[in-house]
Amino acid sequence: MGFSVTFWGVRGTIPCPMASHMRFGGNTSCIELRTDETRIVLDAGTGLRLLGQRFQADGVQRATLLLSHTHLDHISGFPFFGPAFQPGFRFLVMAGHLDGHTNIRSVLARQMERPLFPVPLQTMGCNLDFHDFNPGESFSLEGGVDVRTTRLNHPDGATGYRIEYGGHAVAYVTDTEHIPGRLDANILALAEGADLLIYDATYTDEEYARRTGWGHSTWREGVRLAQEARVGRLVLFHHEPDHDDLIMDRIEAEARALLPGTVAAREGATLVLKA
Repeated sequence: MGFSVTFWGVRGTIPCPMASHMRFGGNTSCIELRTDETRIVLDAGTGLRLLGQRFQADGVQRATLLLSHTHLDHISGFPFFGPAFQPGFRFLVMAGHLDGHTNIRSVLARQMERPLFPVPLQTMGCNLDFHDFNPGESFSLEGGVDVRTTRLNHPDGATGYRIEYGGHAVAYVTDTEHIPGRLDANILALAEGADLLIYDATYTDEEYARRTGWGHSTWREGVRLAQEARVGRLVLFHHEPDHDDLIMDRIEAEARALLPGTVAAREGATLVLKA
């Protein structure tokens, strides 16, 4: 039962298409989870455009998008997702952070309205479905995939996901701010025993001290959570735009010294949980 994770966008806040960022990548958040029968997409940052091209090349006919939240760096790739304009492609979009104030369809539609964007949502010719849920809910997707969710600490809300398939689990926890000195019980429960914990490691401790309240965490907090939750491997994610490749090399090495096996997510890299 195959299960793999591919990173199409690893950066937070804003794309960084610079030579100094090429080894780790400059596209914003987008991850592909591939099982034997399903394709699951985590977030729709600018990396989604490249993933869409791969889907078209591979003849993929259906996918599910799970959104952590709808800040621009996590949805700005949505209007450029080529398969969504193809009749016959089935695309389910799910979000759990909006708390009934609005719905995910209307949020994505608004970013595609003039004068922000010239091509409206209704131009997408695929079979496009939207589903809102409440954080904390669990549900199943086709192909034997089970999903658990939790609320994260982020301005305007965010959702963490645990995706389980074939006895393996990936916890996706980005855009969350920790409380210093106290591990987040919701995240610990979501990540417990997971093969991978993909965690919001935007800041160093020194940077976080100057940016409290901005809604992001640190790589050291990710290490503490991964150790407490006994995860198989920690993946540092949502890299700060000012962290070039040399800074990312140093962060990865320091994190790995505390927790062997830790990696900083690299655009284009694939981690195989089950071949």
